[in-house]
Amino acid sequence: MSDFVASAETALLERHGLNGFEPLWALQLDAVDEPNTGRGGWSSVYRLELEGKGYYLKRQSDYLTHTLHSPFGEPTFAREFRNISRYQKLHIPALQAVYFGERKIDGQRRAILMTRALDDWSDLDLLLGQWPQLDIGQRQGILRACGVLARTVHAAGQVHGCFYPKHIFLRERGDGWQAQLIDLEKTRPLLFGQRDRLKDLEPLLRRAPVWAEADVRVLLGSYLEQPTDSPLVQTWLQRLVRRRRHKEAR
Repeated sequence: MSDFVASAETALLERHGLNGFEPLWALQLDAVDEPNTGRGGWSSVYRLELEGKGYYLKRQSDYLTHTLHSPFGEPTFAREFRNISRYQKLHIPALQAVYFGERKIDGQRRAILMTRALDDWSDLDLLLGQWPQLDIGQRQGILRACGVLARTVHAAGQVHGCFYPKHIFLRERGDGWQAQLIDLEKTRPLLFGQRDRLKDLEPLLRRAPVWAEADVRVLLGSYLEQPTDSPLVQTWLQRLVRRRRHKEAR
């Protein structure tokens, strides 16, 4: 695979001498958290600012995932970049790639993935912590945006696989709330209809205990394009509650 560089960012990277694998790999930066180790290698994330714009630069070495697509292993960033590209083609709101490249150097399989930072967005995890302070309009706007996002993903025949509050980013605009996703490594095709859809949605509700039943109904009403008191919303609510209880009892 040849290197990917977003056309909108090419000139900026060139101005800073960062338009290639080697300079991005050699760039000295402080990691934003502890590196992930395992899988025979390591993976780390760094924050980078260029001309007032924020980016995340992710580098890894011999940090591989094994799938049917790559039974001998491939860098996890390769899979994530492939999914970012798929989401863009399917018009699913998600993080945007700036650069992707991989190399085999001294027997090590290295990969770099650079994405735009979502600095003017807030993750749902943060908003859940502020939930009691939000007004009813804000709450319902957030719930509807999450429902629309889930519907968009599933209507495009995808399962996110990690539909958690920390992976859903939102921002408020004059015409309402917008939502998009990060962390696309576990995305896969939706193969089993309602079963897959319920499996994708349930972890979100389990990780948002601050939501009352009325809140969940607003989200499901948006997801299903039904009134919150409709029989279909009631059925989905019951199935999600059963799945949640089963998970919590394990």
